[in-house]
Amino acid sequence: MSKKLLELSIGEQLPVGDWISISQTDIDLFAKATNDHQWIHVDPKRCEKESPFATTIAHGYLTVTLMPNSLYQSIQPDPIYQSLLNYGVDKIRFIEPVRVNDRIRFVSALVKTEQKASGKLFYFETTAEIEGRDKPAMKGIFLTLLVGAK
Repeated sequence: MSKKLLELSIGEQLPVGDWISISQTDIDLFAKATNDHQWIHVDPKRCEKESPFATTIAHGYLTVTLMPNSLYQSIQPDPIYQSLLNYGVDKIRFIEPVRVNDRIRFVSALVKTEQKASGKLFYFETTAEIEGRDKPAMKGIFLTLLVGAK
C-alpha cells in the first residue's frame, strides 16, 4: 500500500514499480535528446557483429531518468505539499547493461531525510532490476525534495 512521503519511516521500502520495457525507439529517442549516438546504442546491425552483448544497449542515464516516474507511482500525492522536485543522484553505479527489449523496474527504500529551508529532502536507495537477470542495471541514491514540508 502506498503512503505519502511524510508517512514513510527510515528503512521502509516503497511498493515496487511496474516493469518498464525498453525498446529501440526509446533508446533512439534518448540518443536524439542527448545527442549521444554512440553505435552501441543505435546501430543494431553493427552490434550483432561487434558488441559483446550482440544487441544494442540503453544509455545508463536513460535508466536513471525513468526512476522519478516509478517513485511517483509508488507514493500517494500529498494534498498539502504537492510539489516534488528531483534534487539529484548520489553514488550512482551502472552495473549491468540494459539490452534492447529488456524490462526494468525500480526498488527503492528510504535511507535518510534532511530538513532544508525549501522543504524536506528524502534520500532513496534505489536499484533498477532487470527481469530475468541476477545483476541489477543500476544502483544509486536518489534525492527528492518535498517543497514546503517540515
